[in-house]
Amino acid sequence: MTALFLILIGIIILICVWLNNISSRIGIPTLLAFIILGMFFGNNGLVPLHFEDQVFAKEICTVALIFIMFYGGFGTRWDAARPIVREATLLASLGVIMTAGLTGLFCHFILRWGWTESFLLGSVVSSTDAASVFSILRAKKLGLKNNTSPMLEMESGSNDPFSYMLTALMLSIMNGKATGLGISWMLFAQLAFGAGCGVGIAKLASWVLDRFRIKGEGYDSLFIFSVAMLAYAIPDLIGGNGYLSVYIVGIMIGNGEFPGKKSLVNFFDGITGLMQVLIFFLLGLLARPAMLHKAILPALAIFLFMLLVARPLSVMSILTPFRKYAFKQQALVSFVGLRGAASIVFAIMAITEHPLLENDIFNIVFCLVLISISLQGSLIPWVARRLDMVDAKANVMKTFNDYSEGTQMQFGGIEITPDSSWSGRKVMELGLPKNVLLALVLRAGGRFIPRGDTVLQPGDKAILVTKSFEDTETYLVEKTVKKGGKRDGRTIGETPGEGLVLLVRRQDKEIIPNGETRLFAGDNLVILKAK
Repeated sequence: MTALFLILIGIIILICVWLNNISSRIGIPTLLAFIILGMFFGNNGLVPLHFEDQVFAKEICTVALIFIMFYGGFGTRWDAARPIVREATLLASLGVIMTAGLTGLFCHFILRWGWTESFLLGSVVSSTDAASVFSILRAKKLGLKNNTSPMLEMESGSNDPFSYMLTALMLSIMNGKATGLGISWMLFAQLAFGAGCGVGIAKLASWVLDRFRIKGEGYDSLFIFSVAMLAYAIPDLIGGNGYLSVYIVGIMIGNGEFPGKKSLVNFFDGITGLMQVLIFFLLGLLARPAMLHKAILPALAIFLFMLLVARPLSVMSILTPFRKYAFKQQALVSFVGLRGAASIVFAIMAITEHPLLENDIFNIVFCLVLISISLQGSLIPWVARRLDMVDAKANVMKTFNDYSEGTQMQFGGIEITPDSSWSGRKVMELGLPKNVLLALVLRAGGRFIPRGDTVLQPGDKAILVTKSFEDTETYLVEKTVKKGGKRDGRTIGETPGEGLVLLVRRQDKEIIPNGETRLFAGDNLVILKAK
């Protein structure tokens, strides 16, 4: 029986991989394909698995959302997010509260729901979904103007904790456990303990990564994996917001500099993809197609209200006072507000913690997410083009803080023997070709970045920027020269310090630099560091 179960799980995962490859070709968002697959294996599907344990599904989805939240923070490039951090933070907090409140009012006055269930539904669907938004933007390679991509990334990555907090608050009220003092303490604990634990855990993890070498291939990934779990569990145990903590830990570690970061991105990219598949597959598995006809109309009404009223009012009331966001940009930010994984998790949380609901919130959220991903998600590229918000030069794929090896620059090593022509000579005397740079010297078990007056010795290994070279003790980071910064207008030789500049990207050019290369604001530098 175990073998048959494993075969079924393996087949489902293979189908998910196949759907991921073909979904963009046939115009169906990937996550929608996973929902449909879940319905195929649902109780009323063609191959029914007879899965009805909603409490177990909630626990699984909670764990899955931890890694989605962590990776959302890990992938946020702080340098890109800094110019819009105030706006994104307001959208993620005040924007969520406004969206939840407006949606709750709509459910009460138009759909004639009770007050508490109205605001519970508004809380559940109040956040936008990073997984849904960026699976579409990256699949279409859709770069956006005026820092719109980092704004959407930071907002959608950080607004789930506030949606969770509102959902937990409404469930506490509905279960009769809330008092004025209790609500005040809950809100304080959620924010203070969540943020405090996040900062503390992130600093401790960064200290460990900086001070100690984690031996063994892949064990650094396991270390960060455990940090992400602790970042949720510790604050959650003391009443804090675990999702807020996880996001903060992700963004602080992700913007740090340490060896092996590239492998972490690959590891968590796979883990997060699996978690997204799991959540959307479970949504399809728990859905009851026979009951969807009753949920489709209220779901469609709520979707249209959120798309046309609640989300635009929230976004525009927050962005308009800044006076630097045109109407078309605000319209696009409003439109790119997909509902997804978090809404699913919080809907399951609602029906398990308060099963005697008058309205079928789970199936309504199911239909709402289905409509949002299929209709709204498919129209994002078209809407962006119609609003003239597409930036052909922007690279939305370059999201992460590690250096992605997208150039042809590679490493090669040369042994310095006693009879070598390089033995006993200074680096500046070698006469290296114009596009070759001596980047690193390995000597007697140590390593250092050479300067022009460094003398090469027999037994040294000189690492050149030419051919493939793999080393866990060296790593690449990427920085941008800021206007008025210490590098702006100065040569590389005049600003030594943090590492060796291997490559300068200037507009459409890639320059192999030397000490006399002058840097300007906007230059992207690829810097070699050695631990």
